[in-house]
Amino acid sequence: MAVLAIYGGLFISAFLAATVLPVSSEVVLAGLIVSGRGEPALLFTVATIGNTLGSVVNWILGRGIDSLRTRRWFRVTPERYEQASRTFRRFGEWTLLFAWLPVVGDAFTIAAGAARVNLGVFVALVALGKAARYAVIIAGGLWALA
Repeated sequence: MAVLAIYGGLFISAFLAATVLPVSSEVVLAGLIVSGRGEPALLFTVATIGNTLGSVVNWILGRGIDSLRTRRWFRVTPERYEQASRTFRRFGEWTLLFAWLPVVGDAFTIAAGAARVNLGVFVALVALGKAARYAVIIAGGLWALA
């Protein structure tokens, strides 16, 4: 049961962290690594999949952005969305490699949905960027233990 709590909790935190909810999966992952709970490769995989799937939720939200922008729970401000949209138009799909960034990352994934980016391309680029971030966090945690 403890194994399910470790990996399930990480998945949920990673998933929610990628949505418009204010959650930090990096702290959860780093805590698990430093405390020696869980297998690093599996923690990496679970966090990357959860965080990428959360970004898919943002992509779906982006598809209906016009009706969602005025919702109280929608935490991407019009200014942040416009900034991300401008950057997205300028650099295209490659901005999705930076979907992990605080502040603009969620907006990039929403802008990608609004721009009707192909879901396969979206998932590949977002997963690559998020995997790189999680790899750095895990490497840092393991280095701290050495």
